[in-house]
Amino acid sequence: MAHKHGLADFRRKLLTWFDENARDLPWRQTRAPYAIWVSETMLQQTRVAVVIDYYTRFMQKFPTLEALAEADEADVLAQWSGLGYYRRARSLHESARAIMAEHAGEIPSTAAGLARLPGVGVYTAAAVASIAFNERVAAVDGNVERVLTRYFGHEPVAGAARSGQLRRRAEELVDLDRPGHHNEAMMELGATVCLPRAPLCLSCPLHQGCVTRGEHASPRAKKMLSEKTALVLMQRRQWPKAEVLLEQRPGDASQMPGLWELPRLRAGREIADALLLTVRHSVTNTNYYVSVYGLNANEQKLMAERTGERAWIPVRELHGQPLTGLTLKILKRLKVMPGYSGAGPAATFDEVARDAAREFDVAVFESQS
Repeated sequence: MAHKHGLADFRRKLLTWFDENARDLPWRQTRAPYAIWVSETMLQQTRVAVVIDYYTRFMQKFPTLEALAEADEADVLAQWSGLGYYRRARSLHESARAIMAEHAGEIPSTAAGLARLPGVGVYTAAAVASIAFNERVAAVDGNVERVLTRYFGHEPVAGAARSGQLRRRAEELVDLDRPGHHNEAMMELGATVCLPRAPLCLSCPLHQGCVTRGEHASPRAKKMLSEKTALVLMQRRQWPKAEVLLEQRPGDASQMPGLWELPRLRAGREIADALLLTVRHSVTNTNYYVSVYGLNANEQKLMAERTGERAWIPVRELHGQPLTGLTLKILKRLKVMPGYSGAGPAATFDEVARDAAREFDVAVFESQS
């Protein structure tokens, strides 16, 4: 494969396929470094279908690097709410400020320069440098690793040695004239054709040269952990607005510091008649089975001891708050968030409970979308 003809054939087939089959995604309509950087940050460990709407709203709110740098962190996190992995948002915000202060507002144009920014890893640096600045450097994510592993028949074992071997292969393959498109094509191939299960081999432009031509043995996935928890949905009417009680995670919390969530119910104080919703929510390697109970403002003694600040947040202002993904999911499912029919912005607690019971038949399990 290392000989010149083999490399040229691989690149030609890959790029021809990409030119004809690339998905029409909003960040592919530009080569602006800031837009590419935002999209690549959002796409880390997150499906394209989920990112599209978040990317569009984020760019409308913060259309330039300067706008992002000048924003409050809470506003940035609010636009990120529900996307998960909130360190990405904080790092993006911190990096924007660093670029404005230390680089005169110019995003570094090399992978090495980008990798020195807060929270920018090797993959993101390479992706932005190649796509926005045409640097010949390989961007290797999970999709690319899978394509290379199958094409060359590498053993699917973990470890630095294998990663280094795949990276050297990837660097060798990068197209000389179109490195950005080459990296996008490799990722696109892994995401749409060279799938983790049941790959579409007959549709693959690299099928003839592929050693595996199908699924390869994969390391056993780690078993998901399970955890049960109970949360409280508490609303009140403060004329002329409805409010919901939220609790802010401590600033030194190991996960999602500073974000707002529903308070927890005190252990053993579950009330069957107050159950509104049961939902499954996955975070990294843990499935959380969450029961949500509707209480009124006079039943705060049933809540667990607070770990952070609690505040009554107007329902109409929820979209502007940095909420955890689980909280966002629950408030949407129960139609508490503005823009949902039934229990709207001015709904009382009784209306929320009635709509929730009718639509969800009191309890329902849903996986994270």
